Amino acid sequence: MSQNAKAEEFNMEKQSPVKTSPINGADLFVEILKKENVEVMFGYPGGAVLPLYDALYKNPIRHILARHEQAAIHAAEGYARVSGKPGVVLATSGPGATNLVTGITDAMMDSIPLVVFTGQVATGVIGSDAFQEADVIGITMPITKHNYQVRSMDDLPRIVHEAFHIATTGRPGPVLIDIPKDIAGMVGEPKFVDEINLPGYQPNFKPNSLQVKKLRGALAEAKKPVILAGAGVLHAKASAELLEFVEKMQIPVVNTLLGLGGFPSNHPLFLGMGGMHGTHTANIALYEADLLINIGARFDDRLTGNLSHFARNATVAHIDIDPAEIGKNVETHIPIVADAREALKKILSLDFEAPKANEWRAKLQQDKVDHPLWNTEDGEGISPQALMKIIHEITNGDAVVTTDVGQHQMWTAQYYGFTKPDQWVTSGGLGTMGFGFPAAIGAQIAKPDKTVVAVAGDAGFQMTLQELGLVAELKLPIKIIVYNNMALGMVRQWQETFYEERYSQSLIPVQPDFVKLADAYGIRGYVVQTEEEAEKVMSETLNNNEPVLIDCRIKPKEMVYPMIAPGKGLHEMIGVKPQ
Repeated sequence: MSQNAKAEEFNMEKQSPVKTSPINGADLFVEILKKENVEVMFGYPGGAVLPLYDALYKNPIRHILARHEQAAIHAAEGYARVSGKPGVVLATSGPGATNLVTGITDAMMDSIPLVVFTGQVATGVIGSDAFQEADVIGITMPITKHNYQVRSMDDLPRIVHEAFHIATTGRPGPVLIDIPKDIAGMVGEPKFVDEINLPGYQPNFKPNSLQVKKLRGALAEAKKPVILAGAGVLHAKASAELLEFVEKMQIPVVNTLLGLGGFPSNHPLFLGMGGMHGTHTANIALYEADLLINIGARFDDRLTGNLSHFARNATVAHIDIDPAEIGKNVETHIPIVADAREALKKILSLDFEAPKANEWRAKLQQDKVDHPLWNTEDGEGISPQALMKIIHEITNGDAVVTTDVGQHQMWTAQYYGFTKPDQWVTSGGLGTMGFGFPAAIGAQIAKPDKTVVAVAGDAGFQMTLQELGLVAELKLPIKIIVYNNMALGMVRQWQETFYEERYSQSLIPVQPDFVKLADAYGIRGYVVQTEEEAEKVMSETLNNNEPVLIDCRIKPKEMVYPMIAPGKGLHEMIGVKPQ
């Protein structure tokens, strides 16, 4: 569904409330969530939200009790990312709310729609440093799309309706609602609202026809065109339109990290991921292009490298729902503020002349042959690249895959081969360790019949591994693959490359026995030290209906290549496979 359709659907007449007699704020809260079609929420109770939890007890919506608030919000991100619905989170005041800050920031940077409810002390003591009081509005103002503090029970229906609308339309993002405890106890007549009236918030969904015509002219003249497809393609549900446009125009495609899956990786025109650890072919295409069409990507520094070298000979067209992103980092010659799907539908409706780019396509295809991804280490342990290929083969490339940030994230992005939308859940902009495992929980709840694989580094997994208890409780068949190199792998790689092998606080000589840890929660665990062992264990476990943890001892000094050093351009990659 396009974002425009979402907005229209939201403003349709809503169902009549179940209760019409006077109710308290807590019961009203539950009724509003039902009107918003909330099926599941993630959270952790505490004093300030006990009235809300009591209402949930009496009139339940499925609630997932995480073991830590940060895990709850990462699970909500995973749920939102693969379901297309907003993730809903509930936490108490003070530390409950502040434990959500990392996840809120993560969702803001990666455009994940969340509606986050936090408890607050009673209105009469706000500002008095009451027990478990925190200025959550002030704390989260820079990291939310919008936030509210409810000061009247009468305002609660309007605020919640607006929050869901804002979170899911335009560029998606997190919206926070802070609810003082006394609001939940107030009694009154429910005053539901059926319309949204936000004059200052009117996202533009439709492309400007003049700018689309400029793009048509630029395409007709281009000799070296390339499309950069970001997460905006996925958020807009525009993958089918992108594929049609690419095949019609025969333009090569580069994905951003967060855009993987928006265009099939097995397509002949796919060049790979671009950026710091992108493929040689993708980066050279971005560097040498004479026309760059950015669809739903924000030109972040990990993608562009040194801006003075980025697409320096290209006419840049940028399609984005967020006008603030256009021209922010890279000079844009053809700005198209629109929903990606709406823009592509408009482009496809016109008679575009395909660029004459046969030589360009042939050059890029040869570059893929000459400079493939490769392994650097021959020592003991499992090749992490080969391990990801094994996971791809056994899951038939059809799993939902989540990761934290680091080497394992890059190997997954490079080697899993995402061919469909909504398969890939990772922390891009914020780069959050501990994200991948709880995100897999949310993804599995959203898609109970899918194989969900949580790929984690040994260090990042230890940040949220308490959620093994939730996996065991709900019997979620998540496959936890620990890439274990006894180190903060990406930190070690940087120290080896740029700090003369001074491994300051990046090596972890003492690790828990992950198999015993899994066993303590009643989850089957394995240690594998060779590719043969990994293939055998994964063949037996990845497609069954039980959770499993596999501790994979990878080559400890394997590097993620190619790599672009800070301050360098996309053409200045190190670690490119020699011819």
